Amino acid sequence: MKRFTLLLVLVLLIATLAVAGKFTIGLSLSTLNNPFFVTLRNGAMEAAKEFGVDLIVLDAQDNPAKQLNDIEDLIEKKVDLIIVNPTDSDAVVSAVESANKANIPVITVDRTANGGKVLLHIASDNVAGGRMAAQIVAKALHGKGKVVELIGIPGTSAARDRGKGFEEGLKEYPGLVIVAKQVANFNRAEGLTVMENIIQAHPDIDAVFAQNDEMALGAVEALREAGLLKKVIVVGFDAIPDAVKAVKKGDMYATIAQQPFKMGYLAVQKAVEYLSSGRIYIPVALKLITKE
Repeated sequence: MKRFTLLLVLVLLIATLAVAGKFTIGLSLSTLNNPFFVTLRNGAMEAAKEFGVDLIVLDAQDNPAKQLNDIEDLIEKKVDLIIVNPTDSDAVVSAVESANKANIPVITVDRTANGGKVLLHIASDNVAGGRMAAQIVAKALHGKGKVVELIGIPGTSAARDRGKGFEEGLKEYPGLVIVAKQVANFNRAEGLTVMENIIQAHPDIDAVFAQNDEMALGAVEALREAGLLKKVIVVGFDAIPDAVKAVKKGDMYATIAQQPFKMGYLAVQKAVEYLSSGRIYIPVALKLITKE
């Protein structure tokens, strides 16, 4: 009888592992040409390995049309769940809606979708991060100076929210004025070119806030070439390894740290949680109440 019970438990355990292993999750990333999203992918892959699921990773190469096609391919493959890091928060809506029609749950990570039904969104508070950047600039310049803002991909929630937080934060310091605000699409090379043009028009700037580190590092090169790197502070966003090195070296003043590895890991973890139980567990810290 004991042997039969043990055998039954073993069979059930194998069955459970088989069920866990059958899940296939699609991960559509905006680009793998950015260290931030490479780290996010690595976190997702680590979770997939730990939880025993198949993970299909697709690189949209910052092309909304390619991302739409990639997600349609995932739908055709009948994956169990799709995790999306949108190239464009508006353009991705039709892809999310296609997944909805196919009854495939969708989780967004780092950037939101502006429509469709999304099961869960995993991200840092980009508005708060933008405000933090404004406070850093204000403190460094003692509340007075000329500021440049380098904008990411305009259609993304990250660009919108970081810009919103930064500009709201600057309103508390009337002495800080944004003299130039230009798009550099979260790209280092574009950050360099755009910054070179801004320097020609505004050689007397005091600070640069770039909505990601890739653009910030491009701005650093432009300022270095113009001989202004020691006079202008540069604040980035993401804390990618190159930016952290630049901060330590003194080329960048600061960067707002996110946790892309944890974002990717959590996205897969919550996907498996939902697929296994039909629920998502959101832990809330306990608090002890005593007479004292």
